[in-house]
Amino acid sequence: MTGATAMAAVGGGHHSVFATVLLALLALGMAHAFTVEIRRQAHRRAGHWCRHDMVNTVLLAGWAVGSLAVAVLPYPPVPVRALGLLLTFSYGAACAYFVAERRRAIAVSLPSASAVSGSSPV
Repeated sequence: MTGATAMAAVGGGHHSVFATVLLALLALGMAHAFTVEIRRQAHRRAGHWCRHDMVNTVLLAGWAVGSLAVAVLPYPPVPVRALGLLLTFSYGAACAYFVAERRRAIAVSLPSASAVSGSSPV
């Protein structure tokens, strides 16, 4: 919905400046909520990469590809194409952020080598 709200702000026709600013602020607020949800999903309890992680990664990458398709098509107006390019980078960054956070969460949840071998630090 973040991308759709941003698209409505830029390509929705004749909006007043007030409506455009409000839609842009709504898109920013939704982007923040999206980032918080990515972090929450990445720090789930499972101590290994599972099917949900793959689904999240594929969805984020798919949205990046969809936004890129909008950016490279010649039909949309220039502001919509520019926003498509911005969303491509944003969704790509969100995908990379999710993967990095999930890997970090898995690494923290794994027992250390000294705990596995049973040796205690001196």
